[in-house]
Order: sequence, then C-alpha cells, then structure tokens
Amino acid sequence: MLEEGNEKNLFKDKLKAIREGEHENRKKRESEFHFFHQQWVILWQPVVVENIKKDREVHFYVRASNINSIKAQLRQLTIEHKVLMGDVQGIIEKQTVNDTVNARGSSSYYENYHSMKEIYRWMEEVVKIHSDLLQKIYIGSSYEKRPLYVLKAIHVRERDQTMTTLLEHFDFYIMPVINVDGYEYTWSHPYNRLWRKSRSSHSNSKCIGTDMNRNFDAHWCGPGASHSECQETYCGPYPESEPEVKAVARFIRDHKDTIKAYITMHSYSQMVLFPYSYTTNKSKDHEELESLAQKAAKAIKRTTRKIYRPGAGAQTIYLAPGGSDDWAYDLGIKYSFTFELRDTGTYGFLLPSREIKPTCLEALSAVKEIAQHVLQNL
Repeated sequence: MLEEGNEKNLFKDKLKAIREGEHENRKKRESEFHFFHQQWVILWQPVVVENIKKDREVHFYVRASNINSIKAQLRQLTIEHKVLMGDVQGIIEKQTVNDTVNARGSSSYYENYHSMKEIYRWMEEVVKIHSDLLQKIYIGSSYEKRPLYVLKAIHVRERDQTMTTLLEHFDFYIMPVINVDGYEYTWSHPYNRLWRKSRSSHSNSKCIGTDMNRNFDAHWCGPGASHSECQETYCGPYPESEPEVKAVARFIRDHKDTIKAYITMHSYSQMVLFPYSYTTNKSKDHEELESLAQKAAKAIKRTTRKIYRPGAGAQTIYLAPGGSDDWAYDLGIKYSFTFELRDTGTYGFLLPSREIKPTCLEALSAVKEIAQHVLQNL
C-alpha cells in the first residue's frame, strides 16, 4: 500500500525472490522475514510475509531509490532473485493513459483497460442496445456511494452452440466490478494503481480500506486474515462491514435457491480454486469439485495452451478466511470456484492489455465447462 505523495519514479523494479528450503540457522531465517517486513518492500505474492513458504516464489516491488540496497541485501541473504519488470510506473502510465481511445462498438474496445466511469457508461449503453437480452440490476451502493450493478444475461441465441444451450437453461448474473471505490481510486491516483482494499474507514484509523475477500462471513478473521486496519488482509470490524460485500451477500442470499454455481475472478496465479480456503480440511464435495476444477483447467489448456493449477484454496496456496467462494459454498451453492487469472508473475497485477482477449477466452472456456457439468447434474 503506497501513499499518494510518492515520487513519480516510485515503481522501478519488481523482483522475484525464491526462498530456499528451511534453514537450520534460525537467525538467518529471521533475517529473511525482517527483509520482507521492510516498509519499502511491497509484497505482491503472497500478500503477507506469514504466507511465504519454502521453495515458493515471492513477488514484490520496491522504490527506484532503494533498488541497489535491496539487491545487496538479497545477495547478503543468498536469496536467488531476478528483476521481472524494470519500470513498473511506465507500464502503469501506458495502461491508464486513455481509456476511451477506441469506440465502444469496436472489438479493440474490449482489449484495453477502462476507468470505472467508462465501465458505468459501457453498462448503460450495452443494456440500452441489447435491452431484449440484458438487464441491469441495482443491488446497493458502495462506501463512497457509487452504485453497484449486476448484469443479467437472459435467453439469447449465440453463434456458439454450447452457449446457446446453456442460455436456454440458465440466466447468467455478472458483476463487472465489486470494489468500485478501490478501482476508481487506482485510476484517479495512478501512483496507487496497485491498491487492493476498499476505501472505507473504521474506528478513526489512519489506514484506509478492508480486504473484501476477507470480509464475508466464512470463518471471518480466522488464521490468514488480520484484525489490523493497516494490513493488506484486514478483515474489517465485523463480517459484511463493507457495504459492497453486504450488497453482494444480500443479493446471493435472496437468490440462493435458484443459483446453481458461483464463480469469482481474481488475479493473478493461473489457478482454478474451490472450497475451502478458510481451512485445510476437505469439503464434503471435495472429490467432485476437484474433478470439475481439473476439467476446467483442461478446457483452458485446450483453448490457449495455458496451464492453470486446480485445487482447494488453502491446500493450493494459503489460508484465506472470509472469502466469497467459501461463503457461497456454505450457503448451499455447491459449485463455487475462484479463478486466479493470468499470469504467473512476469507482469502480475499489471497484465499487458494484449493479454486481455486470450485471458477472457480461456476463462470463458472454463465457465462453460463448469456450467455444462451443472446442467448435467441438476
């Protein structure tokens, strides 16, 4: 999390460091953790030091002014490392320079990133043009009073026969952005383009925001979340404290008897995850969900040759209580998944716009695989 006043060349290098196996020397181990706790080392993956595991990559970025010092410390700790991005700020500026350069009707429009303001305009226009196929449903407002919308795609004939069949049996509810305040903040404050949390304020803390994916009522604030407002995994003062989370939870609860599957899309890591993330224990549907996640990963590989790793959340990455996928599953929505989209760390949260289209194609192939399974098991 970075403050607004940081200099223009703040983001210089993103490094990849690989922790070697467990060291016998406890002092050296403590030195490694102290290194990653430094205020000028901002973690990308994992998001907190406690989730760093042996033989796993650690992705982080640093201030331009600290790069030589950081490299020296890494060498001193004998941590293997390499620079993945040499100018993070430059990449951010390219992605946010002009989000209306392409007409909304053009195919290239969908191959660029857009501001929250433009996404609102797009929703309004696409629903107006396709009023027989789409509905825009207001489900609440954000902490900063921005509207929260869900798009409902109803029966429509597609050129894709699989989608035509699925849309004959299912309605699809799509929420383009849940953290509308946080997303808008990343565009209006481009030096904070990598902001993660909401924009709420609680208990007069100097730190802003709650991690929305730690705020659902699923083993809320257990191991893997933080009670500290200044941590990236801050779970909020209580479950559903964030109006955005409360709105989504209310909408899903109101439709839980008809919702057959729930899929939430994040970045990055290229994974197809399923419950549980709040415990390493297996869910009662573990075998079926694992098999389906494997099928979804195979569908992606057939589509774009990309490798996505299937698995239960906590077993595959780390404990993460309060997630929407676990919450939806415990509510009774058996087919609950999280897609961690591209890539595996080269660009991380700053995926180049040229990769938007293939990422969408592979994600859609996985969605179709899951939806077909649901249809066959109604």
